[in-house]
Amino acid sequence: MTKQTHKQGSTDPGTPQAGSTCITRRTFLHKSLLAGAAVAGGGALNFFDSFTAIDVAHAAESFTFAWVSDTHLYPKTLNTRFVEKATRAFQDIQAMGSKFDFMIFGGDLAQLGDPVELQLGSELLKDVKIKKYFIPGEHDWYLDMGAQWNKMFGESPWKFDYKGVRFIGLNTVGQAPDYWSAKHMTPAERMGHMATLDGSVAGPWSGLGHKQLQWLQSALSDWDKSKPVIVFTHTPLYDYYPPWNFWVRDWREAQEILRPFKNVTNFHGHVHQVAYNEIGNMRFFAQLATSWPWPYPPTGVPTLTKAMIRVDPGDPFDGVGWGQLGIAGDRTSQEYKMWRKEVFATNEWDSGTGDNDNQVLRPRIADRAWPY
Repeated sequence: MTKQTHKQGSTDPGTPQAGSTCITRRTFLHKSLLAGAAVAGGGALNFFDSFTAIDVAHAAESFTFAWVSDTHLYPKTLNTRFVEKATRAFQDIQAMGSKFDFMIFGGDLAQLGDPVELQLGSELLKDVKIKKYFIPGEHDWYLDMGAQWNKMFGESPWKFDYKGVRFIGLNTVGQAPDYWSAKHMTPAERMGHMATLDGSVAGPWSGLGHKQLQWLQSALSDWDKSKPVIVFTHTPLYDYYPPWNFWVRDWREAQEILRPFKNVTNFHGHVHQVAYNEIGNMRFFAQLATSWPWPYPPTGVPTLTKAMIRVDPGDPFDGVGWGQLGIAGDRTSQEYKMWRKEVFATNEWDSGTGDNDNQVLRPRIADRAWPY
C-alpha cells in the first residue's frame, strides 16, 4: 500500500497529510475490472469495487448518496439511446433506494437546453423517489440563460448540513462574460457554441465569478475547519484540461477559500470519465456520464488517476454509468457503477495518461481572460 499527496505545481509524492488517500493496486480501475463484477439484487447490473477511500474527520453518522450527471437528453424523436441510459440509472438508484439518503444530479440533463429536453428529464427523474439536489451544466443553461432550469430545479449556489458534513452546490456554468451579444447570436447559436467540447468560440464560460466566491466564503464562515466539506460542481475546481473547459477559471480563488478546511472533497461531472486528483487537503473525484465517455485529454491526467479501459464501441452502455458515494465513520468511499460486461484489454494506461511531465500546473494565458 502506498500513500501519495498530489501537490499543486509538483509531480513528486509529498508527505501524507491528514485525509490523504490510500491507494492500492486493487483499487486501480484496470485491476478492479479483472477482479470481476458484483451483481446487485440478483439482477444483471455489473459494477466496480470501490475505487478508493479517503479519510473524512468527524462525520457524525454513516450515510450514502448517489450521483448522476451528463445525461445529455435529446427529445425522444431524435435520440432514444440517451433516454434509455438515463432511465436505467434512475431505475438502478430507485431499486437501491433504501440505501441512499439523497441523490445529486450534477448537470447537463439536457443536450441543448430545450424545454422539451428538460421536461423529459424531469419526467424520468420521477422514477427516483428519494430527496434530490440539482446543479446545472452548460448544456442546461445557455439557451435561455438558465431561466427554465432555475424554474424547474431551483437556483444555485446552495448549502445544507447533514450528519456532520457541510454540503455545497455551486453553479460553475452561469457566469460567462457576454461575448454573444456583440456577435448578434441568437439563443440557439449561443447554445450551439456553448455545447462544443473545445470551447474555441465559447470563450471562458466555466467559472464561479466574484459574487459566488463571496457567497462561498460566507457559506463556510461558520463551519468548523476540522469538519468535512463536500462541494458539488459540474466542472472540476482545478486546472485539469482547459482546452476542453475541464476546469474552473477562477479555481485558484476557490481553492484559497477552501484551503483552511482540513477535509474537502469536490465531486464533479462534465468530463465523462474516471479521474482522481489531490491538492493539499482537497480531493477531486470525476464522475461517469450516462450518455457517452469522453477520451482522456492528450496531455495527461492527474497523477493519482489510473485510466479506465476504453469502451466497446459496439455497446452503447459500456463505459458509462453513475456513482455511489458514502461516508462511514471517518471514511468516504466512491464507487463507480459502470455498465460493463467484459474486459478485452488490460493496458497500463490509455493515451496521454503515462506522461508525468504533463502533470505540472502551469500559468495559462486564458487565466487572464477571466474577469474577477
